[in-house]
Amino acid sequence: MTAAPAPPPGAAPTRIRYWVLFLLCLLAMITYMDRAANGSAKKAIMDDLGVQENDFFWVLIAFQLAYALFEIPSGWLGDTRGPRSTLLRVVLWWSFFVALTGFVGTSHLAGVYLGFTALVVIQFFFGVGEAGAFPNIAKALYNWFPAADRGFAKSVIWMSARFMGGLTPAVWILLTDKNLAELTWREAMWLFAAVAAVWALVFCLVFRNKPGEHPAVNEAERAEIDAGRVETKGAVQVPWGKLIRSRNLWAVCLMYAVTNYCWYFLMYFLPRAMQTEFATYTTTTRGKLLVALLAGCPLLIGMFGCLLGGTLSDRYIRRTGDRKWGRRLFGVIGYGGAGCCYFAAAGVKLAAPDNLFLFASFLVLMGFMNDLIMAPAWAVCQDIGRDYAATVSGAMNMFGNLVGATSTLLVTGLLMKEYPGPQGILICFTMYGVVYFLGVGAWLMIDATKPIVSDAELLAERPLAEAKP
Repeated sequence: MTAAPAPPPGAAPTRIRYWVLFLLCLLAMITYMDRAANGSAKKAIMDDLGVQENDFFWVLIAFQLAYALFEIPSGWLGDTRGPRSTLLRVVLWWSFFVALTGFVGTSHLAGVYLGFTALVVIQFFFGVGEAGAFPNIAKALYNWFPAADRGFAKSVIWMSARFMGGLTPAVWILLTDKNLAELTWREAMWLFAAVAAVWALVFCLVFRNKPGEHPAVNEAERAEIDAGRVETKGAVQVPWGKLIRSRNLWAVCLMYAVTNYCWYFLMYFLPRAMQTEFATYTTTTRGKLLVALLAGCPLLIGMFGCLLGGTLSDRYIRRTGDRKWGRRLFGVIGYGGAGCCYFAAAGVKLAAPDNLFLFASFLVLMGFMNDLIMAPAWAVCQDIGRDYAATVSGAMNMFGNLVGATSTLLVTGLLMKEYPGPQGILICFTMYGVVYFLGVGAWLMIDATKPIVSDAELLAERPLAEAKP
């Protein structure tokens, strides 16, 4: 694909950054589609392997552990080598392992049978690949968007991710139901892997690390993007000591751990839990689709929370000039509201256990409230990370997913086995509500106006840095 020639000097600003945003939104959608497929496919996979469905939590733990451990290395690669090459590597890597998942339970690859242990290993390496996605998306947005629009850009990214994550259970039914497309779960996995590979090809042809490297971006758009930015030249060297000593970064990591601890239930366990808790609705294809859509609605409606949180955060900052509360306020509102909704959903399950729509309604509202914090949280990483935005984002997501893996282990390995059914859900939701209120306190410790490396320190340490007008 040949890029369009740059307009002459003095022309109106080009808008190439919005095409970049569109490509990154597609990536966010593919990321969540491939991840959410595990929650929809686990029964079919485990049936083919002859393993109890409850043991699938080892697969989830393997993915989340790898996803957490490789966040910082992937972020570091994005900061030091650029998001273009890093994203190409990770997307091709994980699409290979998604495709490989389709071979478990068979001996089609060189006559070697891929059993449950192979599935766990494959999902670990799948997590290694996916770990690079969102930190490098954050870095790409830092490079391509001005500070005033970063909250909006992140909100659109997370809106796209939530949209596809919420839609995937229904898409899975449409692809694999015996009365509809009739694909096997293996064929659906191969289809998902192919979509990721095609995206990588288009991305390779279109994307560049910075606006200055893209021939279709004119000087007017570059000026809009770089307004107020401190431009650094030469290789980026991540200041590990300052990152480790940053109280602000530790507060961000603690805050994001709350989302991962409380939210993964929606991704991995809610679709199956609703099928079993409201089994009377799943006797027909129409009923299965209804339950699948309701299970996905916390993510689908959450996408509007993503958009609203980022948009309001940026608007608050533009009107007041207060970046600290512009990020913090919507985090406090979101976590407080999400905690109340989990308590309410637990109460519904206790008082009216057969009321599908009321139960789902509170979970949908919970997804919306939680997602108010997504764009401000990732925008904070750009605010305080700057040239190290991918590494800072990776640190936040690493810490969050390590805690998320603990939650997955606790929920599946203990509560769902020891207290199956409504009692287990009641315990989980009460626990999640309490944790969300702890997250409100974490947000109050975050200050988006204090970068890890200040402008003065940056200019003192790197003489080649210069402030853009």
